[in-house]
Amino acid sequence: MDIEDIEIELFVRAMQLRHGYDFSGYAPASLKRRVQQLVRTHDMKDISELNRHVLHEDGFLARVIEGLSVPVSEMFRDPKVFRALRDTVFPVLASYPQINIWQAGCAHGQEIYSLAILLEEAGLYERSQIYATDFNDAALALAQEGIYATRDARDWSRNYQEAGGARSLSDYYSARYDFIKLDHRLRRNVTFANHNLVTDDVFCEAHLILCRNVLIYFSNPLQDRTLGLFRDSLVRDGFLCLGTRENIDFAPSAIDFSAVDSSLRIYRLGGRLAK
Repeated sequence: MDIEDIEIELFVRAMQLRHGYDFSGYAPASLKRRVQQLVRTHDMKDISELNRHVLHEDGFLARVIEGLSVPVSEMFRDPKVFRALRDTVFPVLASYPQINIWQAGCAHGQEIYSLAILLEEAGLYERSQIYATDFNDAALALAQEGIYATRDARDWSRNYQEAGGARSLSDYYSARYDFIKLDHRLRRNVTFANHNLVTDDVFCEAHLILCRNVLIYFSNPLQDRTLGLFRDSLVRDGFLCLGTRENIDFAPSAIDFSAVDSSLRIYRLGGRLAK
């Protein structure tokens, strides 16, 4: 083991023992890249210097968490997934008098608002409650604001149309200068909260859980723990939607899910996972 790997191991221990954040289950290569980027971002000599700040400077923790999270998303990312949710999952959710949806790892909130728009257009939003969680408080604050760069609006409008949107995306935001602000009514049934998939337990009883492109940063044991958490959080026959690059076929907990659309990574609780 080289010195840098030892420094990273000490960083993981420092974060766990000093602050209660456990990164031991993260994919090693991904964690190493992000720790190295933290060192560069804060103009430090090496990871050992980073560790000293982690241990002795309480105010530095927020910057570390922000650097370790990956709040990358866009509205209606992978439009085919949102179209499938609209066409296949929403009709089932419509049979419930109250619909609980958990967006785990909500990042800056683009997918939360995408979901709210489609629920609104399907006539389901008034009886829906969306729980948007992330372990990064800075990302949660930005998600609550719902303000994004205008430069992204054109691509997001195209995604919206491909997802089966019934109107124009511009109907849902106001533009000013270089920013768009999404209609505040889209978050009227959204609860934002800090939740850590690594250490925290069941957050709510959900009919649909979305956790897209988060598991790719986890080691296999942590992926399985998270799938078990989702299993325990879903109602009977509830739905789980993962990222299109994520594959759960070989996780022991995957046996509890059946594939609704394996290519789009949409699953349903109950039955053996279709290969």
